[in-house]
Amino acid sequence: MKLTLYQIDAFTDRIFGGNPAAVCILDAWLDSALMQHIAEENNLAETAFVVQKNSVFEIRWFTPETEVDLCGHATLATAYVLFHYHGVPENTVNFHSPRSGPLSVERHSNGLLTLDFPTDLTASIRGISEINNAIGLTPIKTIKGKTDYLLIYNSQQEIEAINPNFHLLDQLDCRGVIVSAPGDKVDFVSRAFFPQCGIPEDPVTGSAHTTLTPYWSKVLDKTKLTAKQLSKRGGDLLCEYLGDRVKISGKAVPYLVGEIEI
Repeated sequence: MKLTLYQIDAFTDRIFGGNPAAVCILDAWLDSALMQHIAEENNLAETAFVVQKNSVFEIRWFTPETEVDLCGHATLATAYVLFHYHGVPENTVNFHSPRSGPLSVERHSNGLLTLDFPTDLTASIRGISEINNAIGLTPIKTIKGKTDYLLIYNSQQEIEAINPNFHLLDQLDCRGVIVSAPGDKVDFVSRAFFPQCGIPEDPVTGSAHTTLTPYWSKVLDKTKLTAKQLSKRGGDLLCEYLGDRVKISGKAVPYLVGEIEI
């Protein structure tokens, strides 16, 4: 069996920036173990698989090691593929995730793509020594989300200087850890670490911004925010807090269109 595979750099306007995602548009679902093998072979942060059911596209996401509940950059990349290579005429693609429910991506004339995702459920908690030791810097606030912890710091310089102990991070009881602070030129900056998913540091994490956006919206008293993820590749995002939903916008560029044989 041969499948077309697309590789798209998401949350960037330049090649080799943002977060690369692989996308496979399927006629019918493959066995989960086979999709996991494909994702492992791709060895990217995420591989998205999509099957169209009437006017809705069912979507699932796999890291090299596991299937995940929600992925922003691979959803953005999938929408780019559907708009540019599969002739979707409408300006909105409606997705459905078995794990996260209805999602959508809207395209704009300026090249931006806007994710509409559910807001994460969060709670402020006392600091956890195991997390602080793994990150190597004690935060001023710790927040627990559905699958991740968010650690808040005072400055962008602190975020840039963090050098985590990935062995310790891999032992934590969570999907990953997000670190964030006010930005020098944007409203907030972040980095995100997911070693348990086979992703030591994620280049740009759309799903993390369902946790970050409501926090910074309340702190900064504004609903529309600019954000930057400070990984080596870097990523730029525009975020809007809508209560139970978050809109996350960015651009995408194609890197590869190929064929895999399985």
